[in-house]
Amino acid sequence: MAKRPKSSRRPAAASHERDNPPPDFTEASEMQGDRTGRYLVLMREEEIPRAAAVLNDVAGLKNVESVSAFDTNGSFDAEAAEGAGGCVFPRLGVAVVTGDPDQIGALAVESNEDQGILAIEPERIMYALAEAPGLILPAPPADPDLARNAGGGTLPLEVGTATAQYLRGYRDAVVALVDQLLGGGESEAAIAGLEASRERFVDDAVSTWGLKATRVTNSRFSGRGIRVAVLDTGLDLRHPDFSGRTISSRSFVAGQQVQDGHGHGTHCIGTSTGPERPGQVRRYGCAFRAEIFAGKVLSNAGSGADTGILAGIEWALTNGCRVISMSLGAPVQPDEPFSPIYENVGRRALRAGALIVAAAGNDSRNPATGVRLEPPRPVGRPANCPSIMAVGALDRVLAVGSFSNGGLNPNGGGVDIAGPGVDVFSSWPMPTRYRTISGTSMATPHVAGIAAMWSEAQGATGAALWQLMTGSARRLRLSARDVGSGLVQAP
Repeated sequence: MAKRPKSSRRPAAASHERDNPPPDFTEASEMQGDRTGRYLVLMREEEIPRAAAVLNDVAGLKNVESVSAFDTNGSFDAEAAEGAGGCVFPRLGVAVVTGDPDQIGALAVESNEDQGILAIEPERIMYALAEAPGLILPAPPADPDLARNAGGGTLPLEVGTATAQYLRGYRDAVVALVDQLLGGGESEAAIAGLEASRERFVDDAVSTWGLKATRVTNSRFSGRGIRVAVLDTGLDLRHPDFSGRTISSRSFVAGQQVQDGHGHGTHCIGTSTGPERPGQVRRYGCAFRAEIFAGKVLSNAGSGADTGILAGIEWALTNGCRVISMSLGAPVQPDEPFSPIYENVGRRALRAGALIVAAAGNDSRNPATGVRLEPPRPVGRPANCPSIMAVGALDRVLAVGSFSNGGLNPNGGGVDIAGPGVDVFSSWPMPTRYRTISGTSMATPHVAGIAAMWSEAQGATGAALWQLMTGSARRLRLSARDVGSGLVQAP
């Protein structure tokens, strides 16, 4: 096994120690930015009943003990969870509670490890990660004449698709930058030489460029028998490419079914677990024999609160999923610490034999010029947790995607591995059927599908699977800040 670079993160060992001090809850509790007004409470695993009692006794929070996130049949009622005073995810050891600042402040001050409460933080909203900062991918166009054809043609002037005008502007910006650095006259030749020296992967009639670059098309493994959960905007259950597959689905969004009204989830499920032979188009899926668990944790508008995301993780662990793919997140600021709640969820998942893979985020491109920021923006939440595998994005010449976030923040916050994330062709809800988009959201399901292939090949789970993935990655002449251990490779 190849040696890991020093800058790569290892999954953290299980611990009950506080990762960060309790936050200050003295400010007003109304929604601030992407906060919901509810709070996440991390409970010591062996003290969950006692900790739930503390939520009542110390803070006066109602109904926390009596409302579980799941009923005896394993069903999750998102509306009941939102309306209750609190709900508990027993496998994760996390509660979501509603309370005023005084109640939450009292809990933060008076609770300690002996009482079973390890951390408290505000609940936040997370998003399907579009390819440009601040944008959410639109739902499929209503006019079928605007949809991609079966061969994957281009939609004009569409978010998620690079137009000729944009590409010319991007090229001109790069030429101008190189010209400035080299003193003029050499930029076009320098760029031509750089392009000629790089390996370039392309889509063809057989498969997408990403499957070639990751050696998926050379592998005899298919993820057979491995359960892969994709927590996103759901899945188009009527898509013909998934007919006959073993699919379990569940919605964790109040008032919405699993059926994908957005597109992002169907695209990610296609990349991670799409078919080996989709018919009239090239192969675009990695683990084509894996069992699909489609969890809708983001709404048809592309956003969702922590409650639904944690419920999806709980569901995946309860069902024995070895890989949990989350192409979602929220931006963080430089030097902002990672979430102690999600870090402990990542640790507990690893110990249960599951690897959580999450997108690093797409905040690093200048929206005016399209040129990547230097330094890039930090890896977003929750991928910045040390025990969640953070995925950066690469393009066809194995350069860092212009939007892909980097490992800047200390004590976690690094990129662990990279995957194909630019111009990725995959499934999309009908009638569009297929679409090509970009983002660390597209790199993440490549890693998740290949993780299922490695789990089939070696029987590895949890932390051992993490080590196989990073140890076998293709080393690149790029900073570990941007690509971690390198480009993910299939067994």
